[in-house]
Amino acid sequence: MQSLDSTGELLGALVAAARPLSLRDLAAAAGMPPAKAFPHLVSLLKIGLLNRDAAGCFEAGPLALELGLIGLQRLSPTREAEPEVVELATSTGMSVAMAVLGPLGPTVVRLEESARPLHVSLRVGTVMSLVNTAIGRVFAAYVADDVRNGLLAQDHLRLAGAEEREIFASSSPSQPQPQPQPQLTKAYAQRLAQIRADGIDTALSRPVPGINTLAAPVLDHTGSICLVLALMGPSGSFDSDLAGGPAQTLRAATLRLSRRFGWMVGAAEPENAASAGDK
Repeated sequence: MQSLDSTGELLGALVAAARPLSLRDLAAAAGMPPAKAFPHLVSLLKIGLLNRDAAGCFEAGPLALELGLIGLQRLSPTREAEPEVVELATSTGMSVAMAVLGPLGPTVVRLEESARPLHVSLRVGTVMSLVNTAIGRVFAAYVADDVRNGLLAQDHLRLAGAEEREIFASSSPSQPQPQPQPQLTKAYAQRLAQIRADGIDTALSRPVPGINTLAAPVLDHTGSICLVLALMGPSGSFDSDLAGGPAQTLRAATLRLSRRFGWMVGAAEPENAASAGDK
């Protein structure tokens, strides 16, 4: 059992590093001498849980990759997020919404009311604006450009939706294109870039006066957005500062879920999502 514990510490250290490690660095990260770590690593190499790259550093092996894929295939984002939704509502005393990207746009699929329910028009099945709601803007910040633009064209149909003229900048007649691509307004593109930088967005008394919202994304192993969790509370008693307690609690919850779905801290964003802020 002690041997298994040591092996587990080495695997845990490699996962935490999120990159290949040399024998010395891996042993140091696991808090053991290299001479003690080496026999465990040899055993892990033999069974395929570890591999060594061209530089001789240890990394995940074929068996580890197969186990990881099996685990990812069995995960249901909404089911896995359910305990976090309940815990968020309990620990913060606020209402919590969970939304996924449905065929009509960002759609609320779970709503955990606080002890003092909010008088809002939000219900399970509500489709949120990508422009005027925090939940919608978080989705807009992380989806691919073509997906975002297609959804934005119909934003006026959603809760607190915006007309197309409020979203897309008018194209310059001096630069004709055979198939012109819509350009986001500068303010909206900058807002999406800021959401990606902060990993969270806020809506103050919008779309419902007197109700503040914090929303954050849950990402998968590819960096794609799975769902959004949001905290909602009365503006008079809700600390909506992005450095405040509720925001930190929400970030911690979405980070735990993202890690569970295979996302690694510091992983690169999808190319399409990252480009929106440059337009």
